[in-house]
Amino acid sequence: MSKLQRLYDEFGQSIWLDFISRDIIASGQFQELIDAGLRGVTSNPSIFNKAISGSSLYDEDIVRLAGEGADAFKIYDVLSQADITAACDTLLPLYEASNRGDGYVSIEVNPDLAYDTEGTIAEAKRLWQAIHRPNLMIKVPATQEGIPAIRHLIAEGINVNATLMFSLSHYEAVAYAFIEGLEARAARGDDLSHVASVASFFVSRIDTAVDKALAAVGNQELQGKIAVANAKLAYDRFKVVFGDARWQALADQGAQLQRPLWASTSTKNPAYSDVLYVENLIGPHTVNTLPLKTIEAFVDHGQLARTVDEGVEEARAQIAKLAELGIDFEKITEDLQTAGVKAFAKDFHTLLVTIAQRAGSITKA
Repeated sequence: MSKLQRLYDEFGQSIWLDFISRDIIASGQFQELIDAGLRGVTSNPSIFNKAISGSSLYDEDIVRLAGEGADAFKIYDVLSQADITAACDTLLPLYEASNRGDGYVSIEVNPDLAYDTEGTIAEAKRLWQAIHRPNLMIKVPATQEGIPAIRHLIAEGINVNATLMFSLSHYEAVAYAFIEGLEARAARGDDLSHVASVASFFVSRIDTAVDKALAAVGNQELQGKIAVANAKLAYDRFKVVFGDARWQALADQGAQLQRPLWASTSTKNPAYSDVLYVENLIGPHTVNTLPLKTIEAFVDHGQLARTVDEGVEEARAQIAKLAELGIDFEKITEDLQTAGVKAFAKDFHTLLVTIAQRAGSITKA
Protein backbone atom coordinates (compact mmCIF):
# COMPACT_ATOMS: atom_id res chain seq x y z
CA MET A 1 0.00 0.00 0.00
CA SER A 2 1.34 3.42 -0.94
CA LYS A 3 2.10 6.11 1.63
CA LEU A 4 -0.63 8.31 0.18
CA GLN A 5 -3.16 5.54 0.70
CA ARG A 6 -1.85 4.84 4.19
CA LEU A 7 -2.24 8.51 5.10
CA TYR A 8 -5.94 8.17 4.37
CA ASP A 9 -6.56 4.66 5.68
CA GLU A 10 -4.54 4.94 8.88
CA PHE A 11 -4.63 8.65 9.70
CA GLY A 12 -7.72 10.06 7.96
CA GLN A 13 -5.81 12.58 5.84
CA SER A 14 -6.48 13.09 2.13
CA ILE A 15 -3.71 14.20 -0.21
CA TRP A 16 -4.75 16.46 -3.07
CA LEU A 17 -2.52 17.56 -5.91
CA ASP A 18 -1.73 21.27 -5.97
CA PHE A 19 -1.41 21.41 -9.73
CA ILE A 20 -3.36 20.71 -12.88
CA SER A 21 -2.48 20.75 -16.56
CA ARG A 22 -3.52 19.13 -19.80
CA ASP A 23 -0.13 17.41 -19.93
CA ILE A 24 -0.50 15.56 -16.64
CA ILE A 25 -4.02 14.43 -17.52
CA ALA A 26 -3.24 13.41 -21.11
CA SER A 27 -0.10 11.48 -20.15
CA GLY A 28 -1.95 9.23 -17.72
CA GLN A 29 0.16 10.46 -14.80
CA PHE A 30 -2.90 11.91 -13.10
CA GLN A 31 -4.68 8.55 -13.11
CA GLU A 32 -1.52 6.86 -11.82
CA LEU A 33 -1.47 9.27 -8.89
CA ILE A 34 -5.13 8.53 -8.15
CA ASP A 35 -4.38 4.80 -8.24
CA ALA A 36 -1.58 5.45 -5.73
CA GLY A 37 -3.90 7.25 -3.31
CA LEU A 38 -4.33 10.83 -4.53
CA ARG A 39 -7.80 12.04 -3.58
CA GLY A 40 -8.34 15.48 -5.15
CA VAL A 41 -6.92 18.49 -7.00
CA THR A 42 -6.62 22.20 -6.36
CA SER A 43 -5.82 24.98 -8.80
CA ASN A 44 -5.37 28.73 -8.74
CA PRO A 45 -4.39 31.47 -11.21
CA SER A 46 -0.68 30.84 -10.57
CA ILE A 47 -1.07 27.15 -11.37
CA PHE A 48 -2.90 27.85 -14.63
CA ASN A 49 -0.24 30.39 -15.54
CA LYS A 50 2.42 27.68 -15.19
CA ALA A 51 0.33 25.05 -16.95
CA ILE A 52 -0.71 27.05 -20.02
CA SER A 53 2.51 29.04 -20.36
CA GLY A 54 4.63 25.93 -20.08
CA SER A 55 2.90 23.66 -22.59
CA SER A 56 2.26 23.57 -26.32
CA LEU A 57 -0.78 21.31 -25.87
CA TYR A 58 -3.00 24.37 -25.58
CA ASP A 59 -1.79 26.04 -28.78
CA GLU A 60 -4.33 24.52 -31.16
CA ASP A 61 -7.23 25.63 -28.98
CA ILE A 62 -5.71 29.09 -28.52
CA VAL A 63 -5.50 29.51 -32.30
CA ARG A 64 -9.03 28.24 -32.84
CA LEU A 65 -10.56 30.42 -30.15
CA ALA A 66 -8.62 33.50 -31.23
CA GLY A 67 -9.81 32.88 -34.79
CA GLU A 68 -13.38 32.84 -33.51
CA GLY A 69 -12.82 36.27 -32.00
CA ALA A 70 -12.30 35.25 -28.38
CA ASP A 71 -10.26 37.63 -26.23
CA ALA A 72 -7.57 36.44 -23.79
CA PHE A 73 -10.00 36.08 -20.87
CA LYS A 74 -12.43 34.02 -22.90
CA ILE A 75 -9.60 31.78 -24.10
CA TYR A 76 -8.41 31.31 -20.52
CA ASP A 77 -11.97 30.60 -19.42
CA VAL A 78 -12.42 27.86 -22.01
CA LEU A 79 -9.01 26.27 -21.42
CA SER A 80 -9.24 26.27 -17.63
CA GLN A 81 -12.78 24.91 -17.63
CA ALA A 82 -11.73 22.11 -19.99
CA ASP A 83 -8.91 21.02 -17.67
CA ILE A 84 -11.10 21.25 -14.58
CA THR A 85 -13.89 19.29 -16.25
CA ALA A 86 -11.48 16.55 -17.35
CA ALA A 87 -10.09 16.29 -13.83
CA CYS A 88 -13.60 16.19 -12.33
CA ASP A 89 -14.57 13.36 -14.67
CA THR A 90 -11.41 11.42 -13.85
CA LEU A 91 -12.04 11.78 -10.12
CA LEU A 92 -15.80 11.13 -10.28
CA PRO A 93 -15.48 7.39 -9.46
CA LEU A 94 -13.57 8.27 -6.28
CA TYR A 95 -16.13 10.94 -5.42
CA GLU A 96 -18.89 8.37 -5.71
CA ALA A 97 -16.98 5.55 -3.97
CA SER A 98 -16.11 7.82 -1.03
CA ASN A 99 -19.74 8.92 -0.65
CA ARG A 100 -18.79 12.48 -1.64
CA GLY A 101 -15.95 12.55 0.85
CA ASP A 102 -13.20 13.18 -1.71
CA GLY A 103 -12.64 13.36 -5.46
CA TYR A 104 -12.97 17.15 -5.63
CA VAL A 105 -11.39 19.58 -8.09
CA SER A 106 -11.10 23.28 -7.23
CA ILE A 107 -11.16 26.29 -9.55
CA GLU A 108 -10.71 29.83 -8.26
CA VAL A 109 -12.91 32.78 -9.05
CA ASN A 110 -11.32 35.67 -10.93
CA PRO A 111 -8.83 37.13 -8.40
CA ASP A 112 -9.84 40.65 -9.41
CA LEU A 113 -13.09 39.96 -7.52
CA ALA A 114 -11.46 39.22 -4.15
CA TYR A 115 -12.92 42.39 -2.60
CA ASP A 116 -16.26 42.26 -4.44
CA THR A 117 -18.91 40.16 -2.67
CA GLU A 118 -21.59 40.30 -5.37
CA GLY A 119 -19.07 39.88 -8.17
CA THR A 120 -17.63 36.80 -6.46
CA ILE A 121 -21.07 35.27 -6.01
CA ALA A 122 -21.98 35.86 -9.66
CA GLU A 123 -18.68 34.47 -10.95
CA ALA A 124 -18.87 31.43 -8.68
CA LYS A 125 -22.38 30.65 -9.86
CA ARG A 126 -21.31 31.07 -13.50
CA LEU A 127 -18.44 28.60 -13.08
CA TRP A 128 -20.61 26.16 -11.12
CA GLN A 129 -23.24 26.12 -13.84
CA ALA A 130 -20.77 26.06 -16.74
CA ILE A 131 -18.66 23.15 -15.47
CA HIS A 132 -21.69 21.43 -13.97
CA ARG A 133 -19.95 18.65 -12.04
CA PRO A 134 -20.98 17.52 -8.53
CA ASN A 135 -17.33 17.18 -7.47
CA LEU A 136 -16.36 20.73 -8.41
CA MET A 137 -15.33 23.20 -5.71
CA ILE A 138 -15.26 26.94 -6.23
CA LYS A 139 -12.35 28.68 -4.50
CA VAL A 140 -13.26 31.92 -2.76
CA PRO A 141 -10.68 33.97 -0.83
CA ALA A 142 -11.42 34.52 2.85
CA THR A 143 -11.28 38.30 2.58
CA GLN A 144 -13.77 40.42 4.48
CA GLU A 145 -15.84 40.59 1.29
CA GLY A 146 -15.35 36.91 0.53
CA ILE A 147 -16.88 35.68 3.80
CA PRO A 148 -20.50 36.65 2.96
CA ALA A 149 -19.98 35.21 -0.51
CA ILE A 150 -18.95 31.88 1.03
CA ARG A 151 -22.04 31.92 3.25
CA HIS A 152 -24.31 32.68 0.28
CA LEU A 153 -22.79 30.02 -1.97
CA ILE A 154 -23.03 27.30 0.68
CA ALA A 155 -26.67 28.27 1.24
CA GLU A 156 -27.21 27.83 -2.51
CA GLY A 157 -25.70 24.34 -2.41
CA ILE A 158 -22.43 25.23 -4.17
CA ASN A 159 -19.27 23.48 -2.96
CA VAL A 160 -16.70 25.98 -1.70
CA ASN A 161 -12.97 25.84 -1.12
CA ALA A 162 -12.38 28.86 1.15
CA THR A 163 -8.82 29.95 0.48
CA LEU A 164 -6.07 32.39 1.53
CA MET A 165 -6.51 31.94 5.27
CA PHE A 166 -3.50 32.77 7.43
CA SER A 167 -4.92 33.46 10.91
CA LEU A 168 -7.30 31.96 13.42
CA SER A 169 -9.66 34.88 12.84
CA HIS A 170 -9.69 34.04 9.12
CA TYR A 171 -10.41 30.41 9.97
CA GLU A 172 -13.23 31.14 12.40
CA ALA A 173 -14.92 33.51 9.94
CA VAL A 174 -14.84 30.82 7.25
CA ALA A 175 -16.02 28.02 9.55
CA TYR A 176 -19.01 30.00 10.77
CA ALA A 177 -19.85 31.22 7.24
CA PHE A 178 -20.06 27.54 6.27
CA ILE A 179 -22.23 26.68 9.25
CA GLU A 180 -24.52 29.68 8.69
CA GLY A 181 -24.89 28.76 5.02
CA LEU A 182 -25.93 25.25 5.96
CA GLU A 183 -28.35 26.56 8.58
CA ALA A 184 -30.00 28.69 5.90
CA ARG A 185 -30.40 25.57 3.75
CA ALA A 186 -31.79 23.60 6.66
CA ALA A 187 -34.31 26.35 7.43
CA ARG A 188 -35.63 25.98 3.87
CA GLY A 189 -35.73 22.21 4.15
CA ASP A 190 -32.99 21.79 1.53
CA ASP A 191 -30.64 18.82 1.40
CA LEU A 192 -27.36 19.28 3.28
CA SER A 193 -25.56 16.08 2.39
CA HIS A 194 -24.40 17.15 -1.08
CA VAL A 195 -22.73 20.38 0.04
CA ALA A 196 -18.98 20.08 0.56
CA SER A 197 -16.36 22.56 1.69
CA VAL A 198 -12.74 22.76 2.77
CA ALA A 199 -11.00 25.59 4.61
CA SER A 200 -7.60 26.21 3.01
CA PHE A 201 -5.17 27.37 5.68
CA PHE A 202 -1.84 28.57 4.26
CA VAL A 203 1.28 27.31 5.98
CA SER A 204 4.77 27.86 4.55
CA ARG A 205 4.27 31.53 3.73
CA ILE A 206 3.86 32.12 7.48
CA ASP A 207 7.43 30.98 8.14
CA THR A 208 8.75 32.98 5.20
CA ALA A 209 7.34 36.16 6.72
CA VAL A 210 7.79 35.46 10.42
CA ASP A 211 11.36 34.19 10.06
CA LYS A 212 12.33 37.62 8.73
CA ALA A 213 10.74 39.31 11.72
CA LEU A 214 12.43 36.87 14.10
CA ALA A 215 15.80 37.45 12.48
CA ALA A 216 15.32 41.20 12.88
CA VAL A 217 14.96 40.82 16.65
CA GLY A 218 17.74 38.25 16.90
CA ASN A 219 15.61 35.18 17.66
CA GLN A 220 16.60 31.90 16.03
CA GLU A 221 14.76 29.54 18.37
CA LEU A 222 11.34 30.06 16.78
CA GLN A 223 12.42 30.21 13.15
CA GLY A 224 10.78 27.47 11.10
CA LYS A 225 8.26 26.68 13.85
CA ILE A 226 5.52 29.31 13.71
CA ALA A 227 3.79 28.07 10.54
CA VAL A 228 3.22 24.60 11.98
CA ALA A 229 2.24 26.04 15.36
CA ASN A 230 -0.33 28.32 13.71
CA ALA A 231 -1.82 25.42 11.74
CA LYS A 232 -2.03 23.25 14.85
CA LEU A 233 -3.98 25.97 16.63
CA ALA A 234 -6.33 26.17 13.65
CA TYR A 235 -6.89 22.41 13.87
CA ASP A 236 -7.53 22.73 17.59
CA ARG A 237 -10.14 25.37 16.84
CA PHE A 238 -11.64 23.14 14.15
CA LYS A 239 -12.26 20.45 16.76
CA VAL A 240 -14.07 22.96 18.99
CA VAL A 241 -16.23 24.53 16.28
CA PHE A 242 -17.25 21.18 14.82
CA GLY A 243 -17.60 19.47 18.16
CA ASP A 244 -20.49 21.42 19.66
CA ALA A 245 -24.25 21.02 19.63
CA ARG A 246 -24.74 23.64 16.93
CA TRP A 247 -22.74 21.62 14.44
CA GLN A 248 -24.19 18.31 15.62
CA ALA A 249 -27.68 19.53 14.75
CA LEU A 250 -26.52 19.99 11.15
CA ALA A 251 -24.56 16.72 11.11
CA ASP A 252 -27.74 14.92 12.21
CA GLN A 253 -29.34 16.25 9.01
CA GLY A 254 -26.54 14.81 6.87
CA ALA A 255 -24.12 17.74 6.73
CA GLN A 256 -20.48 17.01 5.89
CA LEU A 257 -17.61 18.39 7.92
CA GLN A 258 -15.74 21.34 6.47
CA ARG A 259 -12.23 19.90 6.66
CA PRO A 260 -9.12 22.01 7.26
CA LEU A 261 -6.91 21.93 4.17
CA TRP A 262 -3.20 22.66 4.55
CA ALA A 263 -2.16 24.80 1.60
CA SER A 264 1.19 26.27 0.59
CA THR A 265 2.92 23.21 2.02
CA SER A 266 5.97 23.04 -0.20
CA THR A 267 9.03 24.11 1.79
CA LYS A 268 10.35 27.50 0.73
CA ASN A 269 13.49 27.58 2.90
CA PRO A 270 16.08 25.05 1.65
CA ALA A 271 17.48 24.82 5.19
CA TYR A 272 14.26 23.10 6.29
CA SER A 273 13.08 19.58 5.53
CA ASP A 274 11.28 19.31 2.20
CA VAL A 275 8.45 17.47 4.00
CA LEU A 276 8.30 19.77 7.05
CA TYR A 277 4.73 20.87 6.38
CA VAL A 278 3.54 17.35 5.63
CA GLU A 279 5.01 15.29 8.46
CA ASN A 280 3.97 17.77 11.17
CA LEU A 281 0.33 18.19 10.12
CA ILE A 282 -0.97 14.63 9.77
CA GLY A 283 -4.31 13.86 11.36
CA PRO A 284 -7.96 12.93 10.85
CA HIS A 285 -10.44 15.01 8.86
CA THR A 286 -7.70 16.99 7.12
CA VAL A 287 -6.51 17.54 3.57
CA ASN A 288 -2.99 18.43 2.51
CA THR A 289 -2.61 19.80 -0.99
CA LEU A 290 0.87 19.23 -2.37
CA PRO A 291 2.74 20.00 -5.57
CA LEU A 292 4.05 16.93 -7.37
CA LYS A 293 7.62 17.46 -6.16
CA THR A 294 6.52 17.42 -2.51
CA ILE A 295 4.37 14.34 -3.06
CA GLU A 296 7.40 12.56 -4.51
CA ALA A 297 9.57 13.68 -1.59
CA PHE A 298 7.07 12.45 0.98
CA VAL A 299 6.63 9.11 -0.75
CA ASP A 300 10.41 8.75 -0.80
CA HIS A 301 11.31 9.66 2.77
CA GLY A 302 8.32 11.08 4.68
CA GLN A 303 7.44 9.66 8.09
CA LEU A 304 3.92 8.51 8.92
CA ALA A 305 2.60 9.49 12.34
CA ARG A 306 -0.34 11.44 13.76
CA THR A 307 1.12 14.84 14.56
CA VAL A 308 -1.47 17.57 13.95
CA ASP A 309 -2.79 17.57 17.51
CA GLU A 310 0.51 16.97 19.29
CA GLY A 311 2.24 19.81 21.14
CA VAL A 312 -0.74 22.16 20.95
CA GLU A 313 0.09 23.97 24.17
CA GLU A 314 3.69 24.38 23.02
CA ALA A 315 2.36 25.82 19.77
CA ARG A 316 0.20 28.25 21.72
CA ALA A 317 3.22 29.34 23.74
CA GLN A 318 5.28 29.84 20.58
CA ILE A 319 2.65 32.12 19.06
CA ALA A 320 2.35 34.03 22.34
CA LYS A 321 6.13 34.50 22.40
CA LEU A 322 5.92 36.54 19.20
CA ALA A 323 4.06 39.32 21.03
CA GLU A 324 6.67 39.28 23.79
CA LEU A 325 9.29 39.82 21.10
CA GLY A 326 7.35 42.79 19.73
CA ILE A 327 6.20 40.96 16.59
CA ASP A 328 2.64 41.76 15.49
CA PHE A 329 1.55 38.35 14.22
CA GLU A 330 -1.99 39.47 13.39
CA LYS A 331 -0.63 42.20 11.13
CA ILE A 332 1.69 39.71 9.44
CA THR A 333 -1.21 37.38 8.66
CA GLU A 334 -3.37 40.21 7.32
CA ASP A 335 -0.48 41.42 5.15
CA LEU A 336 0.03 37.87 3.87
CA GLN A 337 -3.59 37.62 2.79
CA THR A 338 -3.37 40.96 0.98
CA ALA A 339 -0.13 39.89 -0.69
CA GLY A 340 -1.68 36.56 -1.67
CA VAL A 341 -4.59 38.26 -3.42
CA LYS A 342 -2.16 40.56 -5.26
CA ALA A 343 0.08 37.65 -6.28
CA PHE A 344 -2.82 35.66 -7.74
CA ALA A 345 -4.09 38.73 -9.59
CA LYS A 346 -0.61 39.42 -10.97
CA ASP A 347 -0.20 35.84 -12.20
CA PHE A 348 -3.69 35.93 -13.68
CA HIS A 349 -2.94 39.06 -15.70
CA THR A 350 0.46 37.70 -16.72
CA LEU A 351 -1.34 34.64 -18.06
CA LEU A 352 -3.80 36.76 -20.04
CA VAL A 353 -0.89 38.62 -21.63
CA THR A 354 0.84 35.32 -22.43
CA ILE A 355 -2.32 33.95 -24.06
CA ALA A 356 -2.76 37.11 -26.13
CA GLN A 357 0.87 37.03 -27.26
CA ARG A 358 0.78 33.35 -28.04
CA ALA A 359 -2.44 33.72 -30.03
CA GLY A 360 -0.82 36.41 -32.11
CA SER A 361 2.48 34.64 -32.68
CA ILE A 362 0.92 31.28 -33.49
CA THR A 363 -1.58 32.84 -35.87
CA LYS A 364 1.19 34.75 -37.69
CA ALA A 365 3.34 31.64 -37.88
